[in-house]
Amino acid sequence: MSTLLHFSRTGSQDKRPVVVLLHGLFGDLNNLASVRRHLESEYDVISVDLPDHGQSPHFDAFTLSNAVACLKATLAHANVTEATLLGHSLGGKVAMRFALDYPEKVTRLLVADIAPVHYPPRHQQVIGGLENVDLDTLSSRKQAEAQLAEHISEPGVRQFLLKSLYQTENDSWNWRFNLSGLKQSYDQISSWEDTDATFNGKVLFIKGANSDYLQPSHRDAIGKYFPHAKAHIIEGAGHWLHAEKPQAFNAIVEKNLK
Repeated sequence: MSTLLHFSRTGSQDKRPVVVLLHGLFGDLNNLASVRRHLESEYDVISVDLPDHGQSPHFDAFTLSNAVACLKATLAHANVTEATLLGHSLGGKVAMRFALDYPEKVTRLLVADIAPVHYPPRHQQVIGGLENVDLDTLSSRKQAEAQLAEHISEPGVRQFLLKSLYQTENDSWNWRFNLSGLKQSYDQISSWEDTDATFNGKVLFIKGANSDYLQPSHRDAIGKYFPHAKAHIIEGAGHWLHAEKPQAFNAIVEKNLK
């Protein structure tokens, strides 16, 4: 039996359409909070912590297939038979794989700034910065940020990562994500396992204009798996498009759902 994931459920469950929100690498279910708040007056919104993230269980290794199995079990536990999936980055990969494996459970698919392809390594600095934080001697979040800054120059990235730093009841510090497991599984996280499956439902890929995660070279792969996919570009946004341009992002999501 697959492990259940931690999730929160907001909005009305009175026969309203279900929207499932899936965050990216090193994040948690609060990353898409602006989308959740925007949708919860009209939809039944389920925000999920991916495996090895947030308050969900930690595993020896992260794989897309295991994440999909856990998500399937979690939705069954929540009595959800079909839903719209909205995933950002790694969450987008999980959403795509779920739609390909269980198309009957997905009413539509929204993928934020990721493609169904293998990506070269691009998180070495982030992992180096996280490993540079000495949790055993840490005395404050300010000190943690200073240690992160030795590897990560972007303040926004440091603040994003620090959201997952917490202090236990005995005053020790920990990351909510499974850093060692995610590092060990990084090749799996970056990769994409080929399949003959297709999802013939409605699909929207949302790209940040300043991001290099979605490229023209990815069109063939997208078309292979999602023959009815459409795309929308948000100007002035990078990879963190839902945080950088929340109004524009929420508007395109709402328009697509309706």
